[in-house]
Amino acid sequence: MKDYTSQNIRNIAIVGHGGEGKTTLTEALLWTTGAIDRMGRVEEGTTVSDYDPEEIRRQFSISTAVAPVEWKDTKINFIDIPGYFDFIGEMMGPLRIADAALIVIGAVTGLSVGAEKAMAYTSKHSIPRAIFINSMDRENADYDKVISQLKEKYQTAICPVMLPIYEDGKFIGFSSLVTGKSYRYLDKFSKEMDTTPEMQEKIDEVWEEVTEAAASADDELMEKYFETGELTDEEKFRGLRKGIAAATITPVFCGAALPALGISNLLNFIVTLMPSPVEKASPKRGTNPKTNEPAERVCSVDEPFSAQVFKTLADPFVGKISLIKIISGVLTPNTQFTNANIEKTAKAGSVSTMCGKKLTPSFKLIAGDIGVLTKLADTKTGDTLCDPVHPIVFPWVTYPEPSYSMAIVAKKKGEEDKIMQGLQRLAEEDPSFRIEKPAETSETILSGQGEMQLDVTVKKLASKFGVESTLVDPKIPYRETIRKSIDAEGRHKKQTGGHGQFGHVKILFEPLYDEDKDFEFVDNVVGGVVPRAFIPAVEKGLRENIVRGVLAGYPMVHLRATLHDGSYHPVDSSEMAFKTAARLALKKCVDADPVLLEPIYSLDITVPDEYMGDIIGDMNRRRGRVLGMNPVEDGQEVVVEVPLSEIFKYATDLRAMTQGRGSFTKKFVRYASAMILIHSTAFFLLEALSWSFFYRTALRIALSSAVTLPLVYFCQKLFSVNRQKI
Repeated sequence: MKDYTSQNIRNIAIVGHGGEGKTTLTEALLWTTGAIDRMGRVEEGTTVSDYDPEEIRRQFSISTAVAPVEWKDTKINFIDIPGYFDFIGEMMGPLRIADAALIVIGAVTGLSVGAEKAMAYTSKHSIPRAIFINSMDRENADYDKVISQLKEKYQTAICPVMLPIYEDGKFIGFSSLVTGKSYRYLDKFSKEMDTTPEMQEKIDEVWEEVTEAAASADDELMEKYFETGELTDEEKFRGLRKGIAAATITPVFCGAALPALGISNLLNFIVTLMPSPVEKASPKRGTNPKTNEPAERVCSVDEPFSAQVFKTLADPFVGKISLIKIISGVLTPNTQFTNANIEKTAKAGSVSTMCGKKLTPSFKLIAGDIGVLTKLADTKTGDTLCDPVHPIVFPWVTYPEPSYSMAIVAKKKGEEDKIMQGLQRLAEEDPSFRIEKPAETSETILSGQGEMQLDVTVKKLASKFGVESTLVDPKIPYRETIRKSIDAEGRHKKQTGGHGQFGHVKILFEPLYDEDKDFEFVDNVVGGVVPRAFIPAVEKGLRENIVRGVLAGYPMVHLRATLHDGSYHPVDSSEMAFKTAARLALKKCVDADPVLLEPIYSLDITVPDEYMGDIIGDMNRRRGRVLGMNPVEDGQEVVVEVPLSEIFKYATDLRAMTQGRGSFTKKFVRYASAMILIHSTAFFLLEALSWSFFYRTALRIALSSAVTLPLVYFCQKLFSVNRQKI
């Protein structure tokens, strides 16, 4: 590629719902610009951006890929982002470094959940965006329906700049609402055609909307529009560009990715309408790590060098690959820089660009461009690389908390360390999943956004690191406690000739009604019946053994142990003997009404209003307890307390119930008795059936009985008389 200025660079993230054709659109863009000679197909596993073996096998994107193209003296870096919800972490990072987003919506399927989430995210972070209505060549395509859905939900922000043209029911071209001209598709490109009266009528219907949208973005244009009622083509372009850069206008394009219809026109619009890195609304803000004072960088080659890592790849041959966005300055192979997050200096070495999996060496990368650095062992996603003399740390995205957890187990013994090493490498690729190893269960817990994400992780472990593993349900970290006091005696006496062992204690075990304390030891010995030297051994013996409870072997909590009596032998007593005596006393807690406790989590579930009944009913079936409901922007927030055992796979179930529109966060709150929850379950199940239904059923039973019982009595008497006559 030739050299480009920052003004002539576009960074466009392609986002949307899974299956809407984002990867196919990327192929069409590459083919139309001449970057590839033949369009690949997802079904054949031959696309540029879906190159990972798991992507080829599953036939959908699971990782972000970059595809740079050249078009009309402009370099456009397209970023193909997965559309499935399990890989939301792959969307958040690249979108934050992109200068604009292209949201793909199917002309047949209409406004989807993935598109809604992309619209919400770009709106929240003021990211410029455009919409591409794909699959216009399909039989059931309905452009007007999609536009109506968009306008109904997003009102004036939606600005169609293309209207499709059909001939004999076939999609053959479009009319530009900016220039007022019509175009017919010819292979990759299009030529001007006459506008039919019917088409002109449609143009006139939405012409004013486009003009008003352009005028609203600029005070000068608005004043002129009020005075004259019209704008020139140049003024409309200027107004649209300003509104798009400010994320107040969302232009809508249309086309068909698979036959590559409308792709050249889409490229023209991207070059003319979409903002460059220089045109972003504000400088990139960060913090000076030396002074902790605010700092910022403007997209300019004259500024000190700074860049941010937005994606990390673990390649078994190349090593770690860091995809970076140059925020300011220039990066060359000789550039010395500092990783400001870890304060470690490195040299660029080789600088490259990346198209799919192909690396191409580059002499330099300038402000606003996207490139690749390799072998930065200590660098991870989100890190800031900068000039050592002018340090800065840019903020990074906060990934959503994992909502789906499974235990990962090696298929071969002795490969547990290999699994941990592999998972840590893969976590660099996808920071949205976590690895934990709770002491209570000694399992390796893999947590992420959904079942598909964890399954892909397991498959990558096998393909990249040669470690076979499987996912199983995690163990529940139950606890035990007692519900009444008991004065227990522990006596350990052993005489085998020579030096013996003797320890004798009396301990009062009581429930400890303090949520902040799991165990409390009280020394209440008087008169020296237990020597001071052995009292720490008693406490140590109790602490070592409460990790294995008396009911089911789970750790005991909320327990107070008061040592108040005992005895000793001047020769045979020892610390070990008193530790053993304490253990024997603890076993007597089996008679103190022990109870099993299970972990309770608080869930904040956000769902649209129409799914409220389903959510509450489902929570009742899961032994949950609804604490309250709060109205939020996206519907309702339901606050629920529910046992951990009921929500391991709730992320999958919630998406199924809400068509992907529901989300939740969770946090541990306390341990509660399983018996209490059983009682709550019975009550809420009865409530779920509704009290009116319960009373109605009871009334029916009573009325039926009132009729049936006299009838049965009469029949019994009749047959009894007949038998007497016989």
